[in-house]
Amino acid sequence: MATAVGVHPNTVRLYEAWGLLPAIPRSSSGYRQFTEAHIDHMRLARKAFVGAWPGRPIRRAAVATVKRAASGDLGGALEQAYELLAVVQAERALAESAVRLLQRWAQGVASELLGVSRDRLRSWERNGLVHVPRDPANGYRRYGAAEIGRLRVIRMLRRAGYSPMAILRMLLQLDRGAAEDLRELLDTPRSDEDVYSAADRWLSTLTTWEERACEMITLLEIMLERGR
Repeated sequence: MATAVGVHPNTVRLYEAWGLLPAIPRSSSGYRQFTEAHIDHMRLARKAFVGAWPGRPIRRAAVATVKRAASGDLGGALEQAYELLAVVQAERALAESAVRLLQRWAQGVASELLGVSRDRLRSWERNGLVHVPRDPANGYRRYGAAEIGRLRVIRMLRRAGYSPMAILRMLLQLDRGAAEDLRELLDTPRSDEDVYSAADRWLSTLTTWEERACEMITLLEIMLERGR
């Protein structure tokens, strides 16, 4: 089983314990008796669990698809897989829309105006996403049109799923006067970013998951046909 799917035997045992595989019968001597159907289910489970963490909505829909298939409801699993595809496509549409708005912004009472908390604003400032000038008389932050515009862009990108590191990478380049290839900058970690998450290359992650959801749909259709 492990060899057929290309995983460690412990992965098979783990997926069995998590309920991602149908019940596996045992021989009289206690050995697991796998079938071709178990291999199909294992391949389906790998689609949901391999690679970077894609965020809760996508992962939740993917796991629900696998567990539904393992329960024996392949038709319901296929419906769930289409729901997964819809979730991924909605996330991708939001991410692409954010990039288009970012490009427009690049070409062309802060917390209340922006609809975010003061703590969130201070966090963005600490992380280098925005630099707000201070009033020399009293030390209070002075939010002008430029700062508010920048904060709106940060908020929009965060809501679309991009990580603070990806946004910072893009803003640093923009501050140097380069407004081209902002989409690529959001999606390409630098060589000195040794550790990065799915949100650091969010567009690529969503593209991969859209392909993966389609592969899960195809596999479930094959499994249903074999069952007939």
